[in-house]
Amino acid sequence: MTVDVPPPGAQDDLFWQERRICFLTTHRPDGSPHLVPVGVTFDPEAGIARVISSAGSKKVRNVRAAGPGAQVAVSQVDGRRWCTLEGTARVKDDPRSVAEAVRRYAERYRQPRPNPERVVIEITVTRVMGTVRPPGW
Repeated sequence: MTVDVPPPGAQDDLFWQERRICFLTTHRPDGSPHLVPVGVTFDPEAGIARVISSAGSKKVRNVRAAGPGAQVAVSQVDGRRWCTLEGTARVKDDPRSVAEAVRRYAERYRQPRPNPERVVIEITVTRVMGTVRPPGW
């Protein structure tokens, strides 16, 4: 059996569109990492990754506690293909930002259940690592 593995640094336009679970790493107030499975959408042109969540979740509380410039990472893997997006995160709860994040989530995964406490963790990507590179990175 032959497995087609892209060389390190190869572009794969669909990697951040295909349905797969990702992992988000935030930092607890004591500095230790908090890693959770999430759905992530990524807009490579804008350099923005988004994670929808409930306002009271630990990941949201961690980002808020870290304040401006909160450092986070989101990763996904598919066999030998992997990619990590690092950047600064902020929590947004305005209806427009949440609706845009929900729209993108529904395109990649499925329509999420209604949640009146929904917010979005918006990540401004500053570094990309992995065997797969989003277009333009």
